[in-house]
Amino acid sequence: MYPRNHLDRPGHAAAIMAGSGECLSYGELEARANRGAHLLRDRGLTRGDAVALMIENRPEFFTAYWAAQRAGLFITPISTRLTPDEAAYIVNDSAAKALLLSAGVGVTAERLVAERDALIPDVDTVFGLSGLAGVPDWEESCAEWPETPIADESPGFHMVYSSGTTGRPKGVRIALPEGPVDGDPPFAPMVAAAYGLSTDTVYLSPAPLYHTAPLMYSTTVQRTGGTVIVMEKFDAEAWLAAVEKYRVTFSQLVPTMFVRLLKLPEAVRKRYDLSSLKQVVHAAAPCPVPVKQQMLDWLGPIIYEYYGGSEGGGSTFITPEEWLAHPGSVGRTRTGQIHICDEDGNELPPGKTGAIYFSGGNRFEYLNDPEKTQAARHASHEGWSTLGDIGRIDAEGYLYLTDRKSFMIISGGVNIYPQEIENMLILHPKVSDVAVFGVPNPDFGEEVKAVIQPENWSEAGEALAAELDTFCRERLSSVKCPRSIDFMEQLPRHDTGKLYKKKLRDDYWARAGA
Repeated sequence: MYPRNHLDRPGHAAAIMAGSGECLSYGELEARANRGAHLLRDRGLTRGDAVALMIENRPEFFTAYWAAQRAGLFITPISTRLTPDEAAYIVNDSAAKALLLSAGVGVTAERLVAERDALIPDVDTVFGLSGLAGVPDWEESCAEWPETPIADESPGFHMVYSSGTTGRPKGVRIALPEGPVDGDPPFAPMVAAAYGLSTDTVYLSPAPLYHTAPLMYSTTVQRTGGTVIVMEKFDAEAWLAAVEKYRVTFSQLVPTMFVRLLKLPEAVRKRYDLSSLKQVVHAAAPCPVPVKQQMLDWLGPIIYEYYGGSEGGGSTFITPEEWLAHPGSVGRTRTGQIHICDEDGNELPPGKTGAIYFSGGNRFEYLNDPEKTQAARHASHEGWSTLGDIGRIDAEGYLYLTDRKSFMIISGGVNIYPQEIENMLILHPKVSDVAVFGVPNPDFGEEVKAVIQPENWSEAGEALAAELDTFCRERLSSVKCPRSIDFMEQLPRHDTGKLYKKKLRDDYWARAGA
């Protein structure tokens, strides 16, 4: 399982950009990755050092990744949407010795170069792409080195940073793999086996490659000799067009992408030939049951789901057939063992809701944050870790997610989970996106607030708020219904679909003086 093992077909596409059609073959990937590894060694990076990549979706992401991987480095991809200070924090915290920046990142890349001594003083080497001024060009610098492997290859691995929904992002550090550079890394064999990845796989990646799942799935497809189709940016109809054009067999989406696809006019959805699709997998957030049911009705029983995190402490998996028998579940354990615990850490029986812990998974730590690392571990059971989610298991061991513990609303002593309310409101035809969270209430401590992104901004106002209030009260108990509804033209979502709910909630609490 390694890109080099597929050089019997050097012209086969390792990656194609969905929009531009630019293609990177396996022969080109091998040559450019080897050159990059030589360059990194020349700049003093050795096994266990870190390199940071701040690159938009483009072929060079893969050549840089595989160069760093075969040089035995920790690889930290950075969101291209961060400010200069936010990006500098991750670069510095990861102790990156080298940084690769693309001019496509814009002002952030320019400032990191212009204010390098102040923002990233400990970075020895900075390379640029697409004509970024003030630093050596990555491609030109690589071209000076041979296409053959470096003498001391060893396997590196990614060290991704959390999204920072509960404070500053933290690096998830898992020990580097040992053995040969083409040995099996964590997770890749499991993913390849679960979906039957092969040289015939055509994988469509619609999300930013700097996010963990798109990065891990895309590089696993390249380990198995398949082709990765990379969307420059997700668009619902463009996703359909890419499936048809490239005869895509496999894709990974998130629930918000499902919603965007389902809200396309039926005539548009029927316009494209999706018959090549064999598997669609989703994760990242709980999916409303009606949304997933509609996707299954449309695409057929090809939708798989998993639950887990970059930490690798444990995961679950569910097939479409299992989901139809257990609607709403994210599956049974695939790695580790599940434990549901109450607030005192006591394990609960099936059917009871509590904090989700896994045992038996990978050992991880949050880089430079022992307090957060300790908070993710069970106080009494060595090896048990949590992502901070709440849920329950049924008698057959199927896991159901309720919400993030940090987003739970306590109103008058009653626990309210926003995810349930969001899952219901998103089904309203006039709602494009929704965020539900608690805001201060002088009598009850907190009350439920909903912020709605309407399908048509012109409809935002009291009439739509009243319509949504009625919609809620017909489907939920009154204690769960929002006490107030606000409107926003665009909710703050990451390109991966992750909602920045903490920022929204913090803004409301700050205005309330709480």
